[in-house]
Amino acid sequence: MADTDPAELERQIERTRAELAQTVDAIADRVNPKRVAARGVAKVRANAEHLVTQVGDLVGVTGPKPVKLADEPEDLWADDRPDLAPILIGVGAVLALGAVVMLWRRRRR
Repeated sequence: MADTDPAELERQIERTRAELAQTVDAIADRVNPKRVAARGVAKVRANAEHLVTQVGDLVGVTGPKPVKLADEPEDLWADDRPDLAPILIGVGAVLALGAVVMLWRRRRR
């Protein structure tokens, strides 16, 4: 200890204080309720988008047309499919909104 320069010790202490302050700031940022909620919402949104994509893929799968019976209308099995994108987007939005409401209620308790 006798060989250690007091000025060097002060520099080390200041460096350690700065590192500690950075660590404390990073921890405070990570546990900030707004940040936690934002990460939760982003995760729910990503899961909802993935679900919507999967449902869209399932709905968009083409298969063989059923056999036409004699008394069926001509346009029953028409090639025109309804546009399901707005419906799927709506379902995704409802899922995301529901998740946000659940997170918000959980935080209020």
